[in-house]
Amino acid sequence: MAETPQAGTGEAGAGKQPKSVRVVLLALMIAMMLAMLDNMIIGTAMPTIVGELGGLEHLSWVVTAYTLATAASTPLWGKLGDMYGRKGSFMTSIVIFLAGSALSGMAQDMGQLIGFRAVQGLGAGGLMVGVMAIIGDLIPPRERGKYQGMMAGVMALAMIGGPLVGGTITDHWGWRWSFYINLPLGAIALVAVSAVLHLPKKRSQARIDYLGAALLTIGITAIVLVTTWGGTEYAWTSARIMELIGIGVAALVGFVFWQTRAAEPIVPLHIFRSRNFTLMSIIGFIVGFVMFGATLFLPLYQQSVQGASATNSGLLLLPMLGAMLVTSMVAGRVTTNTGRYKIFPVLGGALMTVGLFLLSTMDTDTTRFTSGLYMAVVGLGMGCLMQITMLVAQNSVEMKDMGVASSSTTLFRTLGSSFGVAIMGALFNHRVQDVMAERAGALGSKVTEQSAQLDAASLAKLPEAAREAYQHAVSSGTHGAFLLGAAVAVLALVASVFVKEVPLKGAGPQPADAPADGEDGATAKTPVTETV
Repeated sequence: MAETPQAGTGEAGAGKQPKSVRVVLLALMIAMMLAMLDNMIIGTAMPTIVGELGGLEHLSWVVTAYTLATAASTPLWGKLGDMYGRKGSFMTSIVIFLAGSALSGMAQDMGQLIGFRAVQGLGAGGLMVGVMAIIGDLIPPRERGKYQGMMAGVMALAMIGGPLVGGTITDHWGWRWSFYINLPLGAIALVAVSAVLHLPKKRSQARIDYLGAALLTIGITAIVLVTTWGGTEYAWTSARIMELIGIGVAALVGFVFWQTRAAEPIVPLHIFRSRNFTLMSIIGFIVGFVMFGATLFLPLYQQSVQGASATNSGLLLLPMLGAMLVTSMVAGRVTTNTGRYKIFPVLGGALMTVGLFLLSTMDTDTTRFTSGLYMAVVGLGMGCLMQITMLVAQNSVEMKDMGVASSSTTLFRTLGSSFGVAIMGALFNHRVQDVMAERAGALGSKVTEQSAQLDAASLAKLPEAAREAYQHAVSSGTHGAFLLGAAVAVLALVASVFVKEVPLKGAGPQPADAPADGEDGATAKTPVTETV
Protein backbone atom coordinates (compact mmCIF):
# COMPACT_ATOMS: atom_id res chain seq x y z
CA MET A 1 0.00 0.00 0.00
CA ALA A 2 1.37 3.36 -0.91
CA GLU A 3 2.29 5.68 1.90
CA THR A 4 0.95 9.19 2.03
CA PRO A 5 2.89 12.26 3.01
CA GLN A 6 2.41 13.25 6.63
CA ALA A 7 0.99 16.66 7.25
CA GLY A 8 3.64 18.68 8.93
CA THR A 9 6.54 16.65 7.55
CA GLY A 10 8.38 16.54 4.27
CA GLU A 11 9.82 19.38 2.28
CA ALA A 12 6.80 21.60 2.13
CA GLY A 13 5.02 20.92 5.30
CA ALA A 14 7.65 20.72 7.96
CA GLY A 15 7.27 22.97 10.89
CA LYS A 16 5.07 22.63 13.92
CA GLN A 17 3.95 19.03 14.33
CA PRO A 18 0.22 18.22 14.55
CA LYS A 19 -1.13 17.55 18.04
CA SER A 20 -1.65 13.88 17.19
CA VAL A 21 2.06 13.52 16.38
CA ARG A 22 2.98 15.08 19.71
CA VAL A 23 0.70 12.60 21.53
CA VAL A 24 2.38 9.73 19.71
CA LEU A 25 5.81 11.10 20.61
CA LEU A 26 4.82 11.21 24.27
CA ALA A 27 3.73 7.57 24.08
CA LEU A 28 7.02 6.68 22.37
CA MET A 29 9.01 8.37 25.13
CA ILE A 30 7.11 6.34 27.75
CA ALA A 31 7.94 3.13 25.88
CA MET A 32 11.58 4.19 25.58
CA MET A 33 11.71 4.86 29.31
CA LEU A 34 10.29 1.41 30.05
CA ALA A 35 13.09 -0.25 28.09
CA MET A 36 15.84 1.84 29.69
CA LEU A 37 14.49 2.04 33.23
CA ASP A 38 13.91 -1.66 33.78
CA ASN A 39 17.45 -2.85 34.52
CA MET A 40 18.13 0.26 36.62
CA ILE A 41 15.16 -0.47 38.86
CA ILE A 42 15.78 -4.22 39.08
CA GLY A 43 19.44 -3.73 40.05
CA THR A 44 18.40 -2.02 43.28
CA ALA A 45 15.83 -4.71 44.09
CA MET A 46 18.11 -7.71 43.46
CA PRO A 47 19.34 -8.21 47.05
CA THR A 48 15.71 -8.39 48.26
CA ILE A 49 14.75 -10.73 45.39
CA VAL A 50 17.60 -13.12 46.22
CA GLY A 51 16.64 -12.99 49.90
CA GLU A 52 13.12 -14.20 49.09
CA LEU A 53 13.65 -16.52 46.11
CA GLY A 54 17.16 -17.81 46.86
CA GLY A 55 19.35 -18.96 43.98
CA LEU A 56 22.23 -16.56 44.60
CA GLU A 57 24.46 -18.58 42.25
CA HIS A 58 22.10 -17.74 39.36
CA LEU A 59 21.83 -14.04 40.19
CA SER A 60 23.77 -12.79 37.15
CA TRP A 61 21.36 -14.60 34.81
CA VAL A 62 18.51 -12.32 35.85
CA VAL A 63 20.31 -9.52 34.00
CA THR A 64 22.05 -11.69 31.39
CA ALA A 65 18.82 -13.34 30.19
CA TYR A 66 17.23 -9.94 29.66
CA THR A 67 20.29 -8.54 27.87
CA LEU A 68 20.66 -11.57 25.63
CA ALA A 69 17.02 -11.59 24.58
CA THR A 70 17.08 -7.84 23.93
CA ALA A 71 20.23 -7.93 21.80
CA ALA A 72 19.23 -11.04 19.84
CA SER A 73 15.73 -9.80 19.03
CA THR A 74 16.66 -6.22 18.10
CA PRO A 75 17.49 -6.84 14.39
CA LEU A 76 14.44 -9.07 13.93
CA TRP A 77 12.06 -6.40 15.28
CA GLY A 78 13.52 -3.85 12.90
CA LYS A 79 13.02 -6.11 9.91
CA LEU A 80 9.49 -7.09 10.94
CA GLY A 81 8.57 -3.41 11.11
CA ASP A 82 9.93 -2.81 7.61
CA MET A 83 8.11 -5.82 6.18
CA TYR A 84 4.74 -5.82 7.94
CA GLY A 85 4.27 -2.32 9.34
CA ARG A 86 5.77 -0.32 12.16
CA LYS A 87 2.65 0.05 14.31
CA GLY A 88 1.76 -3.63 14.59
CA SER A 89 5.28 -4.78 15.43
CA PHE A 90 5.74 -1.98 17.98
CA MET A 91 2.46 -2.74 19.76
CA THR A 92 3.32 -6.44 19.77
CA SER A 93 6.67 -5.69 21.44
CA ILE A 94 4.89 -3.61 24.12
CA VAL A 95 2.45 -6.47 24.83
CA ILE A 96 5.31 -9.01 25.10
CA PHE A 97 7.25 -6.69 27.39
CA LEU A 98 4.24 -6.16 29.65
CA ALA A 99 3.49 -9.90 29.71
CA GLY A 100 7.10 -10.57 30.71
CA SER A 101 6.86 -7.89 33.42
CA ALA A 102 3.66 -9.37 34.87
CA LEU A 103 5.07 -12.90 34.84
CA SER A 104 8.36 -11.75 36.41
CA GLY A 105 6.41 -10.11 39.22
CA MET A 106 4.63 -13.42 39.87
CA ALA A 107 7.80 -15.59 39.74
CA GLN A 108 8.05 -18.13 42.58
CA ASP A 109 11.69 -19.14 42.17
CA MET A 110 14.86 -17.90 40.48
CA GLY A 111 14.45 -20.22 37.49
CA GLN A 112 11.02 -18.77 36.69
CA LEU A 113 12.31 -15.22 37.13
CA ILE A 114 15.16 -15.82 34.68
CA GLY A 115 12.80 -17.30 32.09
CA PHE A 116 10.27 -14.50 32.43
CA ARG A 117 13.05 -11.90 32.23
CA ALA A 118 14.00 -13.40 28.87
CA VAL A 119 10.40 -12.89 27.71
CA GLN A 120 10.59 -9.31 28.94
CA GLY A 121 13.86 -8.83 27.05
CA LEU A 122 12.28 -10.06 23.80
CA GLY A 123 9.75 -7.25 24.07
CA ALA A 124 12.36 -4.69 25.11
CA GLY A 125 14.28 -5.37 21.89
CA GLY A 126 11.30 -4.05 19.93
CA LEU A 127 10.66 -1.03 22.16
CA MET A 128 13.85 0.90 21.40
CA VAL A 129 13.83 -0.04 17.71
CA GLY A 130 10.16 0.82 17.39
CA VAL A 131 10.60 4.22 19.00
CA MET A 132 13.50 5.18 16.76
CA ALA A 133 11.96 3.82 13.55
CA ILE A 134 8.55 5.45 14.11
CA ILE A 135 10.20 8.78 14.87
CA GLY A 136 12.23 8.24 11.72
CA ASP A 137 8.98 7.81 9.77
CA LEU A 138 7.04 10.68 11.31
CA ILE A 139 9.70 13.38 11.64
CA PRO A 140 12.09 14.35 8.81
CA PRO A 141 15.76 14.33 9.90
CA ARG A 142 15.96 18.10 9.48
CA GLU A 143 13.22 18.51 12.11
CA ARG A 144 14.17 15.48 14.19
CA GLY A 145 16.94 17.34 15.96
CA LYS A 146 14.34 19.12 18.07
CA TYR A 147 13.47 15.85 19.76
CA GLN A 148 17.04 14.84 20.63
CA GLY A 149 16.82 16.64 23.94
CA MET A 150 13.65 14.73 24.77
CA MET A 151 15.36 11.39 24.11
CA ALA A 152 18.45 12.41 26.07
CA GLY A 153 16.20 13.58 28.90
CA VAL A 154 14.51 10.19 29.06
CA MET A 155 17.92 8.50 29.20
CA ALA A 156 19.19 10.82 31.95
CA LEU A 157 15.98 10.37 33.92
CA ALA A 158 16.27 6.58 33.67
CA MET A 159 19.91 6.56 34.81
CA ILE A 160 19.35 8.91 37.74
CA GLY A 161 15.83 7.95 38.74
CA GLY A 162 16.10 4.18 38.21
CA PRO A 163 18.02 3.31 41.38
CA LEU A 164 16.01 5.82 43.44
CA VAL A 165 12.67 4.52 42.15
CA GLY A 166 13.79 0.92 42.52
CA GLY A 167 14.85 1.43 46.13
CA THR A 168 11.65 3.28 47.04
CA ILE A 169 9.37 0.70 45.42
CA THR A 170 11.21 -2.22 47.01
CA ASP A 171 11.19 -0.66 50.48
CA HIS A 172 7.52 0.37 50.48
CA TRP A 173 5.67 -1.96 48.09
CA GLY A 174 7.91 -5.00 47.74
CA TRP A 175 10.21 -6.14 44.93
CA ARG A 176 7.39 -7.53 42.79
CA TRP A 177 6.18 -4.00 42.14
CA SER A 178 9.53 -3.29 40.48
CA PHE A 179 8.00 -5.30 37.62
CA TYR A 180 4.33 -4.42 38.09
CA ILE A 181 5.10 -0.69 37.81
CA ASN A 182 5.67 -1.27 34.08
CA LEU A 183 2.04 -2.30 33.55
CA PRO A 184 0.21 1.04 33.95
CA LEU A 185 2.93 2.95 32.05
CA GLY A 186 2.96 0.40 29.24
CA ALA A 187 -0.85 0.42 29.07
CA ILE A 188 -0.84 4.21 28.61
CA ALA A 189 1.69 3.92 25.78
CA LEU A 190 -0.25 1.06 24.19
CA VAL A 191 -3.59 2.90 24.26
CA ALA A 192 -2.09 6.15 22.93
CA VAL A 193 -0.30 4.41 20.06
CA SER A 194 -3.36 2.35 19.21
CA ALA A 195 -5.74 5.32 19.21
CA VAL A 196 -3.64 8.07 17.62
CA LEU A 197 -1.06 6.43 15.38
CA HIS A 198 -2.70 5.29 12.15
CA LEU A 199 -0.16 3.78 9.79
CA PRO A 200 -1.01 1.96 6.55
CA LYS A 201 -0.64 -1.78 6.98
CA LYS A 202 2.04 -3.50 4.93
CA ARG A 203 1.72 -6.96 3.49
CA SER A 204 5.05 -8.33 2.36
CA GLN A 205 5.03 -11.46 0.24
CA ALA A 206 8.61 -12.26 1.24
CA ARG A 207 9.26 -14.81 3.95
CA ILE A 208 11.15 -13.97 7.11
CA ASP A 209 14.81 -14.93 6.90
CA TYR A 210 14.70 -17.54 9.66
CA LEU A 211 18.17 -18.91 8.93
CA GLY A 212 19.69 -15.43 9.06
CA ALA A 213 17.82 -14.71 12.30
CA ALA A 214 19.07 -17.97 13.83
CA LEU A 215 22.70 -17.39 12.83
CA LEU A 216 22.63 -13.81 14.10
CA THR A 217 21.01 -14.87 17.39
CA ILE A 218 23.65 -17.56 17.94
CA GLY A 219 26.45 -15.10 17.13
CA ILE A 220 25.13 -12.35 19.39
CA THR A 221 24.40 -14.81 22.21
CA ALA A 222 27.95 -16.15 22.07
CA ILE A 223 29.42 -12.62 22.08
CA VAL A 224 27.32 -11.47 25.04
CA LEU A 225 28.14 -14.64 27.00
CA VAL A 226 31.86 -14.18 26.32
CA THR A 227 31.75 -10.59 27.54
CA THR A 228 29.57 -11.54 30.54
CA TRP A 229 31.41 -14.67 31.68
CA GLY A 230 34.97 -13.86 30.61
CA GLY A 231 37.17 -13.10 33.61
CA THR A 232 34.35 -13.77 36.10
CA GLU A 233 32.63 -17.14 35.70
CA TYR A 234 35.46 -18.49 33.54
CA ALA A 235 39.05 -17.47 32.82
CA TRP A 236 39.50 -15.68 29.50
CA THR A 237 41.69 -18.55 28.26
CA SER A 238 39.36 -21.32 29.48
CA ALA A 239 37.96 -23.93 27.11
CA ARG A 240 34.39 -22.65 27.59
CA ILE A 241 35.27 -19.09 26.56
CA MET A 242 37.31 -20.34 23.59
CA GLU A 243 34.35 -22.49 22.49
CA LEU A 244 31.99 -19.52 22.69
CA ILE A 245 34.37 -17.35 20.71
CA GLY A 246 34.64 -20.04 18.03
CA ILE A 247 30.86 -20.49 17.87
CA GLY A 248 30.29 -16.73 17.74
CA VAL A 249 32.80 -16.11 14.96
CA ALA A 250 31.53 -19.06 12.89
CA ALA A 251 27.88 -17.97 13.29
CA LEU A 252 28.58 -14.34 12.36
CA VAL A 253 30.69 -15.30 9.34
CA GLY A 254 27.89 -17.62 8.24
CA PHE A 255 25.37 -14.85 8.82
CA VAL A 256 27.25 -12.36 6.62
CA PHE A 257 27.63 -15.01 3.90
CA TRP A 258 23.91 -15.87 4.02
CA GLN A 259 22.79 -12.22 3.95
CA THR A 260 24.27 -11.89 0.46
CA ARG A 261 21.95 -14.68 -0.75
CA ALA A 262 18.76 -14.32 1.31
CA ALA A 263 15.69 -13.00 -0.54
CA GLU A 264 14.73 -10.70 2.36
CA PRO A 265 17.82 -10.45 4.61
CA ILE A 266 17.46 -9.53 8.29
CA VAL A 267 20.25 -6.98 7.89
CA PRO A 268 20.60 -6.02 4.20
CA LEU A 269 24.32 -5.48 3.71
CA HIS A 270 23.76 -2.76 1.13
CA ILE A 271 23.03 -0.26 3.93
CA PHE A 272 26.72 -0.48 4.86
CA ARG A 273 27.66 0.85 1.42
CA SER A 274 26.78 4.25 2.81
CA ARG A 275 29.95 5.61 4.37
CA ASN A 276 27.99 7.65 6.88
CA PHE A 277 25.93 4.68 8.04
CA THR A 278 29.03 2.55 8.59
CA LEU A 279 30.79 5.36 10.45
CA MET A 280 27.74 5.94 12.65
CA SER A 281 27.63 2.23 13.50
CA ILE A 282 31.27 2.41 14.60
CA ILE A 283 30.71 5.58 16.62
CA GLY A 284 27.56 4.11 18.21
CA PHE A 285 29.55 1.04 19.29
CA ILE A 286 32.18 3.29 20.90
CA VAL A 287 29.56 5.47 22.63
CA GLY A 288 28.01 2.33 24.14
CA PHE A 289 31.46 1.08 25.16
CA VAL A 290 32.31 4.33 26.94
CA MET A 291 28.94 5.28 28.41
CA PHE A 292 28.11 2.04 30.16
CA GLY A 293 31.68 1.63 31.36
CA ALA A 294 31.60 5.13 32.84
CA THR A 295 28.24 4.65 34.54
CA LEU A 296 29.50 1.38 36.06
CA PHE A 297 32.84 2.56 37.48
CA LEU A 298 32.07 6.15 38.47
CA PRO A 299 29.58 5.18 41.22
CA LEU A 300 32.03 2.53 42.43
CA TYR A 301 34.80 5.12 42.67
CA GLN A 302 32.50 7.60 44.41
CA GLN A 303 31.35 5.06 46.98
CA SER A 304 34.71 3.43 47.67
CA VAL A 305 37.09 6.40 47.45
CA GLN A 306 34.97 9.51 47.96
CA GLY A 307 32.71 8.00 50.62
CA ALA A 308 29.36 8.60 48.88
CA SER A 309 26.31 6.52 49.73
CA ALA A 310 24.75 4.27 47.10
CA THR A 311 21.91 6.76 46.60
CA ASN A 312 24.17 9.79 46.47
CA SER A 313 26.53 8.14 43.99
CA GLY A 314 23.66 8.07 41.52
CA LEU A 315 22.96 11.75 42.13
CA LEU A 316 26.67 12.54 41.76
CA LEU A 317 26.39 11.46 38.12
CA LEU A 318 24.22 14.55 37.51
CA PRO A 319 27.11 16.65 36.08
CA MET A 320 27.66 14.08 33.32
CA LEU A 321 23.99 13.40 32.62
CA GLY A 322 22.99 17.06 32.89
CA ALA A 323 25.73 18.12 30.47
CA MET A 324 24.67 15.33 28.11
CA LEU A 325 21.06 16.51 28.22
CA VAL A 326 21.84 20.20 27.62
CA THR A 327 24.33 19.51 24.83
CA SER A 328 21.94 17.14 23.10
CA MET A 329 19.22 19.79 23.13
CA VAL A 330 21.56 22.45 21.77
CA ALA A 331 22.89 20.08 19.08
CA GLY A 332 19.35 19.22 18.06
CA ARG A 333 18.29 22.84 17.79
CA VAL A 334 21.37 23.86 15.80
CA THR A 335 20.96 20.87 13.47
CA THR A 336 17.31 21.78 12.87
CA ASN A 337 18.05 25.45 12.21
CA THR A 338 21.15 25.06 10.05
CA GLY A 339 21.08 21.53 8.63
CA ARG A 340 24.71 21.20 9.74
CA TYR A 341 25.72 18.28 11.90
CA LYS A 342 29.28 17.13 11.18
CA ILE A 343 30.73 19.45 13.81
CA PHE A 344 28.92 17.55 16.56
CA PRO A 345 30.46 14.08 16.03
CA VAL A 346 33.90 15.67 15.73
CA LEU A 347 33.43 17.85 18.80
CA GLY A 348 31.82 14.98 20.69
CA GLY A 349 34.69 12.61 19.97
CA ALA A 350 37.23 15.20 21.09
CA LEU A 351 35.39 16.11 24.32
CA MET A 352 34.75 12.47 25.18
CA THR A 353 38.44 11.63 24.74
CA VAL A 354 39.58 14.58 26.86
CA GLY A 355 36.96 13.90 29.55
CA LEU A 356 37.88 10.24 29.89
CA PHE A 357 41.57 11.10 30.08
CA LEU A 358 40.78 13.59 32.87
CA LEU A 359 38.79 10.89 34.70
CA SER A 360 41.80 8.59 34.44
CA THR A 361 43.84 11.11 36.47
CA MET A 362 41.58 10.84 39.55
CA ASP A 363 43.18 9.50 42.73
CA THR A 364 42.31 9.20 46.41
CA ASP A 365 42.61 12.97 46.90
CA THR A 366 40.37 14.06 44.02
CA THR A 367 37.44 16.14 45.29
CA ARG A 368 33.82 15.61 44.27
CA PHE A 369 33.84 19.04 42.61
CA THR A 370 36.85 18.14 40.46
CA SER A 371 35.46 14.75 39.48
CA GLY A 372 32.15 16.48 38.71
CA LEU A 373 33.90 18.81 36.25
CA TYR A 374 35.60 15.86 34.57
CA MET A 375 32.27 14.05 34.29
CA ALA A 376 30.68 17.14 32.76
CA VAL A 377 33.30 17.12 29.98
CA VAL A 378 32.47 13.49 29.21
CA GLY A 379 28.76 14.37 29.28
CA LEU A 380 29.29 17.21 26.82
CA GLY A 381 30.98 14.78 24.45
CA MET A 382 28.30 12.10 24.75
CA GLY A 383 25.58 14.73 24.29
CA CYS A 384 27.07 15.63 20.92
CA LEU A 385 27.05 11.98 19.87
CA MET A 386 24.09 10.18 21.45
CA GLN A 387 21.28 11.12 19.08
CA ILE A 388 23.32 12.44 16.15
CA THR A 389 24.48 8.88 15.45
CA MET A 390 20.88 7.67 15.03
CA LEU A 391 19.89 10.79 13.08
CA VAL A 392 22.68 10.47 10.52
CA ALA A 393 22.28 6.67 10.27
CA GLN A 394 18.56 7.02 9.46
CA ASN A 395 19.31 9.82 7.01
CA SER A 396 21.70 7.52 5.16
CA VAL A 397 19.16 4.87 4.10
CA GLU A 398 15.94 4.71 2.13
CA MET A 399 12.61 4.75 3.96
CA LYS A 400 12.06 1.03 3.31
CA ASP A 401 15.20 0.28 5.37
CA MET A 402 14.39 2.62 8.26
CA GLY A 403 13.67 -0.26 10.64
CA VAL A 404 16.84 -2.23 9.96
CA ALA A 405 18.90 0.98 10.09
CA SER A 406 17.45 1.80 13.51
CA SER A 407 17.86 -1.75 14.80
CA SER A 408 21.42 -2.09 13.48
CA THR A 409 22.50 1.17 15.10
CA THR A 410 20.84 0.14 18.38
CA LEU A 411 22.48 -3.30 18.18
CA PHE A 412 25.96 -1.85 17.70
CA ARG A 413 25.47 0.39 20.74
CA THR A 414 24.24 -2.59 22.78
CA LEU A 415 27.21 -4.71 21.76
CA GLY A 416 29.51 -1.79 22.53
CA SER A 417 28.13 -1.62 26.05
CA SER A 418 28.68 -5.38 26.53
CA PHE A 419 32.29 -5.10 25.38
CA GLY A 420 32.86 -1.94 27.41
CA VAL A 421 31.63 -3.41 30.67
CA ALA A 422 33.55 -6.66 30.09
CA ILE A 423 36.90 -5.28 28.95
CA MET A 424 37.01 -2.28 31.27
CA GLY A 425 35.76 -4.53 34.07
CA ALA A 426 38.49 -7.11 33.48
CA LEU A 427 41.14 -4.39 33.47
CA PHE A 428 39.68 -2.85 36.64
CA ASN A 429 39.48 -6.16 38.54
CA HIS A 430 43.01 -7.20 37.57
CA ARG A 431 44.44 -3.86 38.69
CA VAL A 432 42.52 -3.80 41.98
CA GLN A 433 43.70 -7.27 42.93
CA ASP A 434 47.31 -6.45 42.04
CA VAL A 435 47.36 -3.25 44.09
CA MET A 436 45.64 -4.91 47.05
CA ALA A 437 48.26 -7.66 47.02
CA GLU A 438 51.05 -5.04 46.87
CA ARG A 439 49.68 -2.78 49.62
CA ALA A 440 47.97 -5.23 51.98
CA GLY A 441 49.75 -8.49 51.27
CA ALA A 442 47.92 -11.73 52.04
CA LEU A 443 45.04 -9.82 53.68
CA GLY A 444 44.55 -7.78 50.52
CA SER A 445 44.45 -10.89 48.35
CA LYS A 446 41.95 -12.50 50.71
CA VAL A 447 39.70 -9.43 50.69
CA THR A 448 39.39 -9.40 46.89
CA GLU A 449 39.66 -13.11 46.10
CA GLN A 450 35.92 -13.36 45.44
CA SER A 451 35.36 -9.97 43.80
CA ALA A 452 37.29 -6.76 43.25
CA GLN A 453 34.10 -4.78 43.94
CA LEU A 454 33.08 -4.48 47.59
CA ASP A 455 29.76 -3.15 48.81
CA ALA A 456 29.51 -0.48 51.51
CA ALA A 457 28.87 -2.99 54.28
CA SER A 458 31.93 -5.10 53.40
CA LEU A 459 34.10 -1.98 53.08
CA ALA A 460 33.07 -0.73 56.53
CA LYS A 461 34.16 -4.03 58.14
CA LEU A 462 37.71 -3.84 56.79
CA PRO A 463 40.61 -2.82 59.03
CA GLU A 464 41.80 0.74 58.45
CA ALA A 465 44.95 -0.33 56.58
CA ALA A 466 43.02 -2.67 54.31
CA ARG A 467 40.38 0.01 53.66
CA GLU A 468 43.03 2.55 52.62
CA ALA A 469 44.69 -0.05 50.42
CA TYR A 470 41.36 -0.78 48.77
CA GLN A 471 40.74 2.92 48.11
CA HIS A 472 44.13 3.17 46.38
CA ALA A 473 43.36 -0.04 44.47
CA VAL A 474 40.00 1.27 43.23
CA SER A 475 41.64 4.55 42.24
CA SER A 476 44.27 2.63 40.28
CA GLY A 477 41.63 0.38 38.71
CA THR A 478 39.51 3.31 37.53
CA HIS A 479 42.65 4.95 36.15
CA GLY A 480 43.28 1.96 33.89
CA ALA A 481 39.61 1.60 32.88
CA PHE A 482 39.17 5.25 31.93
CA LEU A 483 42.53 5.41 30.17
CA LEU A 484 41.37 2.52 28.01
CA GLY A 485 38.10 4.37 27.44
CA ALA A 486 40.00 7.45 26.30
CA ALA A 487 42.01 5.37 23.83
CA VAL A 488 38.83 3.84 22.41
CA ALA A 489 37.19 7.28 22.22
CA VAL A 490 40.01 8.42 19.92
CA LEU A 491 38.62 5.99 17.34
CA ALA A 492 35.26 7.80 17.50
CA LEU A 493 37.05 11.10 16.83
CA VAL A 494 38.90 9.61 13.87
CA ALA A 495 35.69 8.13 12.45
CA SER A 496 33.91 11.48 12.86
CA VAL A 497 36.45 13.25 10.70
CA PHE A 498 35.44 11.08 7.72
CA VAL A 499 31.70 11.77 8.04
CA LYS A 500 30.29 13.41 4.90
CA GLU A 501 27.79 16.18 5.59
CA VAL A 502 24.86 15.10 3.40
CA PRO A 503 21.71 17.29 3.42
CA LEU A 504 19.13 16.19 5.97
CA LYS A 505 15.74 15.31 4.53
CA GLY A 506 13.02 17.74 5.40
CA ALA A 507 12.14 21.40 5.32
CA GLY A 508 14.31 24.44 5.67
CA PRO A 509 16.91 25.97 3.37
CA GLN A 510 19.65 23.58 2.42
CA PRO A 511 23.28 24.61 2.84
CA ALA A 512 24.55 26.27 -0.34
CA ASP A 513 27.53 23.96 -0.59
CA ALA A 514 25.62 20.77 0.26
CA PRO A 515 26.18 17.69 -1.91
CA ALA A 516 23.69 17.03 -4.65
CA ASP A 517 20.76 14.70 -4.15
CA GLY A 518 21.57 11.04 -4.19
CA GLU A 519 25.07 11.22 -2.73
CA ASP A 520 26.00 8.71 -0.07
CA GLY A 521 23.23 6.25 -0.77
CA ALA A 522 19.63 7.41 -0.71
CA THR A 523 20.14 10.21 1.77
CA ALA A 524 18.61 13.02 -0.22
CA LYS A 525 15.33 11.33 -1.04
CA THR A 526 12.29 13.12 0.33
CA PRO A 527 10.74 11.01 3.08
CA VAL A 528 7.15 9.96 3.02
CA THR A 529 5.50 9.11 6.30
CA GLU A 530 2.28 7.48 7.22
CA THR A 531 -0.81 9.46 8.04
CA VAL A 532 -1.40 10.01 11.75
